[in-house]
Amino acid sequence: MAEYPDGFAELLVALNQSMVSEESLHDTLARVAYIACQSPVGADNAGVTLQRGDGPTTAAFYGDAALPLDTAQYEADDGPCLAAYRTGEIVRLETIAEHNEQWPHFAEAAAQHGIVSSLSLPMRLDSETVGAMNLYSSTPLVLSEADVDLARLFAEQAAVAVSNAEVYWKTYALTQNLMAALESRELIGEAKGIIATTDKVTLDHAFDSLRRRSQQLNMKLRDVAQHVADTGELPDAGSR
Repeated sequence: MAEYPDGFAELLVALNQSMVSEESLHDTLARVAYIACQSPVGADNAGVTLQRGDGPTTAAFYGDAALPLDTAQYEADDGPCLAAYRTGEIVRLETIAEHNEQWPHFAEAAAQHGIVSSLSLPMRLDSETVGAMNLYSSTPLVLSEADVDLARLFAEQAAVAVSNAEVYWKTYALTQNLMAALESRELIGEAKGIIATTDKVTLDHAFDSLRRRSQQLNMKLRDVAQHVADTGELPDAGSR
């Protein structure tokens, strides 16, 4: 590979300085799209395609043309972006108009938004393609093999950044759910103890009272327990 051009190493550093404790996954993706447009490739629009639900979607983008061009490909279920994602191969279109017969919907959308060149890169993590980075340019891109190689390297680093952010936020959400479950368990235990002491019943009977009142008032069990913890008694119909 040729030596990195001025500023490219700094772009890679910026890409991987992901403050995941403060930056959401969407913000990480948006930063990836923005930094991609600062690279030596020279594109002025960028989109990040990921699989979500039943199909691909643009998780983040930079520039006015990126989203409509991505969307045109999703609607047609074809285009350079999806080809890169599905095959794991780079798709380089220095002149999009020349590919009108191959990808007519994409070529039409590109013409409407003043985009003349594109570069679609698979975002690979080890042997898995986790998404695609789509670079669009309103000026012709004359890309050397070194330029494409640098773009590929950037897309690979972007895949690492995105995957790290996804793992972090999935783990964070799981941890928060577990903490909430533990807090609910402790709160329900406290409410059971209050009812058992007040009504002189067993803890099992106290839990049955909580559960029945939850069903009667269509309240979450945790909310019923919170009411008991706050007031010392079960909620009645007027407490809703």
